[in-house]
This record gives sequence, structure tokens and C-alpha cells, in this order.
Amino acid sequence: MQRRAQAKAAELGISFAEYVRRVIADDLGQPGHKVDISAVFDLGASREATNVARDKHRMLDEAAWEDYQRKTGRTQRGAGRAKAGRR
Repeated sequence: MQRRAQAKAAELGISFAEYVRRVIADDLGQPGHKVDISAVFDLGASREATNVARDKHRMLDEAAWEDYQRKTGRTQRGAGRAKAGRR
């Protein structure tokens, strides 16, 4: 039985250990629940098109600043400056 399992693993191009893990996982079922992939979509939806490659540093800076303000309970002082730089 082990030789057949090793041959099947080789046929699939995976290690014997990986084959055993997959067989056990199939037999026991996957733990927890699977999240529908559609839950990932629209997480970053915005009205305006964005260019993350170009603007990632500015976007991260704004997100960090907003998080800091939220955590410290500070007002939105300087928010006008951040928005003025947007294109």
C-alpha cells in the first residue's frame, strides 16, 4: 500500500508526505469554514481610480495618520493639507 501511495505521489509530482497530508485532510475534512472569495472584492473600492504603484507611499502615510488620529482621539487638523495633495 505504501509503494502504491509513493507511486501516486510521484505521479502527482508531490512528496509522499504531502500526499499523505492531502489524503488525511480529505478524509477528515477541512477545519473551520471557507470564506467565499467574493468577500475580498470591493475592500478597496473608491469613487476615484487609484494608482497604487505610483501613490502607495502617500496612501500608506494617509492611512497611518488617520489611524493615529483615531487612536489618540485627535481632531482632523491638517486634513485639508493631505487632501490638497491628491490628484
